[in-house]
Amino acid sequence: MNNRPADYSYLPDILAQIAGTAGLDAALKLAAERGGQTVYIPSHATPGHWLTDIVGLQAAIKICDHFRVRNSGARLLIPIARKSSAQRTLVKALENGASAREAAAAAGVHERTAFRARRRLKSKQGELF
Repeated sequence: MNNRPADYSYLPDILAQIAGTAGLDAALKLAAERGGQTVYIPSHATPGHWLTDIVGLQAAIKICDHFRVRNSGARLLIPIARKSSAQRTLVKALENGASAREAAAAAGVHERTAFRARRRLKSKQGELF
């Protein structure tokens, strides 16, 4: 099992920070729902808030904690999600340990696409040894 933290450098900076803090799924959901918009991230997450509704309470708490400045929230421009749902499914499957063939089947893409994506992910993560 790989114990290295995930590398989200392939994402725009704000989404990479969110993915590293609250998970890739939260970052992608936020980009899909609010991409291209400036949003206010409150200092504390609450049930019923738009952020909580999109990513869930636990992820919203992590996002608010990450971007909080003193006791104030923050305004962020959320990048537009450019990857298709098939690409997102493929990347998530590969990051979760699926083989290239399994990830291709899950995403509905060609195996060669999955092998190329796996190679790009590995080259961006680098090797420790």
